[in-house]
Amino acid sequence: MFWKNETTTGVIAISLASFLWGTTGTAASFTPNVSPLATGAFAMGIAGLLLLFCARIALLEEINKLAARPKLLFSGALSIAIYPLAFYTSMNWAGVAIGTVVSLATAPFFSILLERLINKRPISLQWIISFGFGAIGVLLLTLGKQPDMALETDITLQYSGIILGGVAGLTYATYSWAARQMIDSGISSESSMAGMFGIAALILLPTLFFTGDDLFASTTNTVVVLYMAVIPMFTGYLLFSYGLQHLEASRATLITLLEPVVATFLAVIIVKEAFSAVGWFGMLFIAICLMLQTLKLPVISKACQREGKECAS
Repeated sequence: MFWKNETTTGVIAISLASFLWGTTGTAASFTPNVSPLATGAFAMGIAGLLLLFCARIALLEEINKLAARPKLLFSGALSIAIYPLAFYTSMNWAGVAIGTVVSLATAPFFSILLERLINKRPISLQWIISFGFGAIGVLLLTLGKQPDMALETDITLQYSGIILGGVAGLTYATYSWAARQMIDSGISSESSMAGMFGIAALILLPTLFFTGDDLFASTTNTVVVLYMAVIPMFTGYLLFSYGLQHLEASRATLITLLEPVVATFLAVIIVKEAFSAVGWFGMLFIAICLMLQTLKLPVISKACQREGKECAS
């Protein structure tokens, strides 16, 4: 059998989370008068409080385990706090498609780097091939995005948005890796994510006093920010935490390359961002990348098996 049955639910959960996250850029485009910093802080902050509330019983039972791993807990929490600020600002400055693509495309690379450097985990050929298809797909997606004339007037701002996308990718990889390390140490996925998100909420929500003036200025703004907090963020991260129980962080972040596909598709259809045929070929390559992550290919992993080690696949 080539289908890896024991991880199927994890792949499905993270794929669903990625689909929900892919809607955030388009949703945010309906609130142009709201600061991207406020959008990110509110959505992630409220989602953190909801996760904290839902996991309150497990969190109380495992509070000592979390306290015993302060570096993981606080590095993950700080990464969660930085991620939405970098991600939404990147989309605002570089465009919905490019901001999402850069943010999500760099996350798998940073994830595998963390696992290799810190956990000393070998990298399987399957992961490398999958990442290759994904990277090519992301490149084609980026090339397929037609120049945005509004952004061309300030090329420095656009490049700054791309850099912030890289920061978002690094922080995304860091908190995913930290969550997986806590799960591997015996802490439940609910407590791991709730602990990090709860601390991040304490960091993010106070910033709304300076950035959140227009959050509820209209019905559209209110609906959008509440949607983003409850559906993509809260529900999405519940699914993501479940998926991390079954998959390594490097594999989980690789599967989330589905998010830029969804984001790009919605940006073209709803936001009316221009897109060429090259970009659609990029989506095909990303689809192949995701397909490879649902298959168990014994030949590809033989090198790791000979070494008696677990590969990041």
